[in-house]
Order: sequence, then structure tokens, then C-alpha cells
Amino acid sequence: MFWPKKKKLKILVGLSGGVDSAVTALLLKKAGHEVSAVFMKNFSSRDNTDHECPWKADRDEAYAVAKHLNIPIETWDFEEQYRETVVNYLFETYQKGQTPNPDILCNSEIKFKLFLAKALLNGFDKIATGHYAQIKQDKTGYHLLKGKDPNKDQSYFLAGLNQEQLARSLFPIEHLLKPKVREIAKKVGLPNADRKDSQGICFVGKVNLKDFLSQKISPKIGEIHDLAGQKIGEHEGVWFYTIGQRKGIEVGGGPALYVIKKDLEKNILTVGPKESLELYSQEIELTDWHWLNQEYRFPLKAKAKIRYRQEDQKVNIVKINNQEYKAIFQVKQFAAASGQTLAVYKNKELIASAIIL
Repeated sequence: MFWPKKKKLKILVGLSGGVDSAVTALLLKKAGHEVSAVFMKNFSSRDNTDHECPWKADRDEAYAVAKHLNIPIETWDFEEQYRETVVNYLFETYQKGQTPNPDILCNSEIKFKLFLAKALLNGFDKIATGHYAQIKQDKTGYHLLKGKDPNKDQSYFLAGLNQEQLARSLFPIEHLLKPKVREIAKKVGLPNADRKDSQGICFVGKVNLKDFLSQKISPKIGEIHDLAGQKIGEHEGVWFYTIGQRKGIEVGGGPALYVIKKDLEKNILTVGPKESLELYSQEIELTDWHWLNQEYRFPLKAKAKIRYRQEDQKVNIVKINNQEYKAIFQVKQFAAASGQTLAVYKNKELIASAIIL
């Protein structure tokens, strides 16, 4: 089970306003634990050009859930820290021509670092969130496993966590399928039982990425080239695009085109059809290797994914030096984007992660 059966714990739940964290709080309370809740305010409309950041609606929903469950709740403001880490990381990474993964950084640096640290300072034993992932403990420590729901597994977004973070965290819906979570919510009359799942960047919501980035990255007209090097259109800056992107390429007529290459110095975007060989990679170079628990020997045969919801791919990973690694896949991978996270699995356990160069 995901919590000690006999020991009553003092647990702080991160209530987001969504149904998953609401059911998380419900299950912990039913299990007899002392449960409190916090809504994390990490982002507001002043950072969102569309002024659609839903934090106020999310907070109202979280408070309604806490009232329904009769648990105390307060708001913790991490907006400045979020801007300094996650938002600045977004701008800096795109400016380098890479594709960031803000949700993974948000979990590592905000939810399971700042929120966890403040919870411990306030006397809580553990924090709990509504993630679809599992934490198992044995003599070697804590292991992060995929959630039981294959359609909702969120272990990929937790790929940056460490032993200290896993030891103090709970995922009470780890063993449930999403339809069951909604069924539980409806059964007890939770006010957000039918609320849609959130989408977009962690805590930011759905944004027009180009407009968002334009706050700090000035548009600069450049050329769009085909694979033969011929100009076929124009764009407003290569940093607004990611490898494999299809939408936003304003070239009329012909088949759908995908971003194949970004030349930062010349501000040239190279595009081509999806079957273009240049979009597929057998070998992917990596850096910033991170073990979640025990270390394995290289070369490492495992399975891995280079994006959320991708099926696990057979891979052999070799260590080049202390800073660089190489993932050699059995099947060529579509649109491996520099800056994205590679998550490595052994069976259902996420054992390591790295950043794609």
C-alpha cells in the first residue's frame, strides 16, 4: 500500500483544483491520517500575454474541495521562485534553440523541493499529490514506478526526483484508473468531480507559446528552406519552433511540413515531409545523467522514451565520459529535440533520466 497501515501521519496535500488531488486528499483522510491542504500559487496573469492563467478558478475549486472534505487549506505563494526557475528556464532554453521540459523542472524544483521543504518545516511527515505514479520502498531505498493506469502514467514528469523527495512523498491514486478516480469523486459529491483535466505548461495553463516567448525573445524574420536549401517561406525566429513541429509553418500548398533543422546563427528553418530521414535518429547524445535510486553498469540495456505518452523503446545506453552518454535505439526515433528529457525504465521502474543534447 502507498502509506503505512498502522501509523497515523500528518500529511500535506497539494490541492490543485483538479479531481486527482481532490481524491488524493479524500483517500488519505479515509485512511485516518491528519490531512491538511495547500494551494500553490506559482503563476499569475501578469506573466501570461493571453491573461488566461486559471489560477483564481483553480484556487476557488481547491478551497471548495477542502470545505467539502472538512480539511484546513491555505495558499502558499511561490510565484517569485517559479519565475526565477521555471519561467526563466523556459526563456533561456528556447533562446538557445532547444526545447525545454518545464513540467519536469517544475516537479523537481517547486512541488517536490520548495513545497516539500516548507511542509517539513511546518511539521508535516509527508506531502501528497495526485500524480499517476507509484513509489515502492525496499532495502535499497525508494523506487519510482509507472502508475497503474497506462493512459495516465505520469512517471515521465517525475524523472528528476531524488531519494529524499521520493521518501517524503505519497501518490495515493497510484493504483487507480482515471475512470475510477472520477467515480470515487462523484460518489462522495466532490464539487470538481466532472472538472476537465488541466492542459498546458505546469501552473501556467494553456498559452500561445510564441506570444509568451515574445515577452523576452524578440521576433526576427528569417528564411524557411526545403531540404534542397531553397527558400520556400519566412518565419519570425527559429527559437519559436521545435524539431518535429508541424503547426505554425506558414508555407502554402503541398504536403504537411515538419521542422527538421534550426540554424540559430543564420536564423534559417529547414522543413520537410514527415518521412524525411533527417527527422529520425538511431543514436541520441545525452548529458546531465541522473539516477533515481541504484546505479547500473554501462552499457545499459533498458527501455526509454523521449517524450510523454511515447511507447517505451528498446535502447542500449553507453557512457562516453562523465558528462556525455549515448542512447542507441533499436528503432529510429522521430524528432529527438535537444533539451528534452529521456526517461529510462527497467520493467515498470523509472531508473534514470538525462537531457538530450
